[in-house]
Parts: sequence; C-alpha cells; structure tokens
Amino acid sequence: MATTLITPVEDRKRLARRLAGSGRGFAEQYGFRVTNNPSSLFQVLYLSVLLARRGDFRRALDGARALRDEGWDSAARLARSLHEDRVRVLRDSGQRGDVGALADVLGDLARTVVDRYRGDLRRLRALAHHDPGRERQLLAELPGVDDQVVDLFLREAQALWREVAPVADRRALAAARRLGLGRSADDLAGLAGSGESERLAWLVGALARVDLEHRYAEVTG
Repeated sequence: MATTLITPVEDRKRLARRLAGSGRGFAEQYGFRVTNNPSSLFQVLYLSVLLARRGDFRRALDGARALRDEGWDSAARLARSLHEDRVRVLRDSGQRGDVGALADVLGDLARTVVDRYRGDLRRLRALAHHDPGRERQLLAELPGVDDQVVDLFLREAQALWREVAPVADRRALAAARRLGLGRSADDLAGLAGSGESERLAWLVGALARVDLEHRYAEVTG
C-alpha cells in the first residue's frame, strides 16, 4: 500500500493539530478517564496490560471495561477479588488464550501495587523522585508489566507526569512514519509544541487509533 506523505512543515503541523484536536488521549477516547488519582491511574495500567496482548484491541478495551464495571476500579478492589471471579469476567468479556493466567497476572499486579504503593501509583512516582528512567524501572518491576506495557501506560500518563514526555508507543510511531509526521517521540513532541505533554499525549493517542482502526484514508483524504 502506498504511503501518503505530508511533507511541508506547516502541513505536518496542521495535520498534527487536527489529530490532537479532540482534546483527549487514547484511553479517554474509549471511556477511561486519565486523571492523577489512584483509581484512574490503575485502570490505565491494567488497560495497558490488556492492550499489550495479541489480538483485537477492542477485546482489550472490553476486558478493561468489564473489570471496571465489576467494581474492580482500583488496585485495592481488584486485589480483593477472587481468581475464579476474574476468570469469569474476563472470559465473558471475550478474552481469549490462557484466561486463567491473565487473571493471575492481574491479581498479582493489583496486590503488588497495594503492597508496595498502598494502591497508589503516585507513590511510585514520588519514590522515583520524578526521574523518568527510575519510573520506567519501577513500573517494569510490577507483575505483567514489560517495556511495551510501560510505553502504553506512559503514553497516557505523560499528560499528567510531564517529566516522562515525550513517549510514543510503536503503533503511534508506525502511523507517524506512514503519515510523514516523524520517526520518533521527539519528532512528535516538536509538532505538539515544546513542553506540551498533554497535547503530545492527545496526538500520540490519535495516531495509535489511526493505526489500530486503519483510518489512514480518512486522515489523508
């Protein structure tokens, strides 16, 4: 499939503004609020764990919504859930593969966040002294969290945790390359504006959606 390049600088900036114009990042476009409180941050984290799995991203969204709608909207509440209940909710939401293992991972993740950070990922940030490298390291030490999950979480959290910006996940970068908007998170930060981590989060989230939803023709048409 041919690549459509938006080459002039002003055209690139115009497209970036249009993509970021919704004023919401990836998670918020699908109904997950991104605010600096323990419940919101933990929901973004388990959404990121589900998104990192293979398969249709809509299934990951359905799984995260099912967990939240079951009342497991915080680390403390999910930590108190029973394994068999997590399996049931995840399976009913359409999760595939080894659902039992996924239920184990999510339970371990919740209990670890409670044990280490009293259920509040802002404590992780404080422990890291707002150092992006240390924040990444501490996140990657959590059960079920690898580098891909860290990128997905920080893609959203950079709107709040400005020190981690710029962050762009592989989907967003694939879209950026195909649209001629750049090849790195730094390139996208240049389009979003210096110090505009919230606008960058909106742009990166929009690019990820373009790639996942195969909306290139709509964007460049």
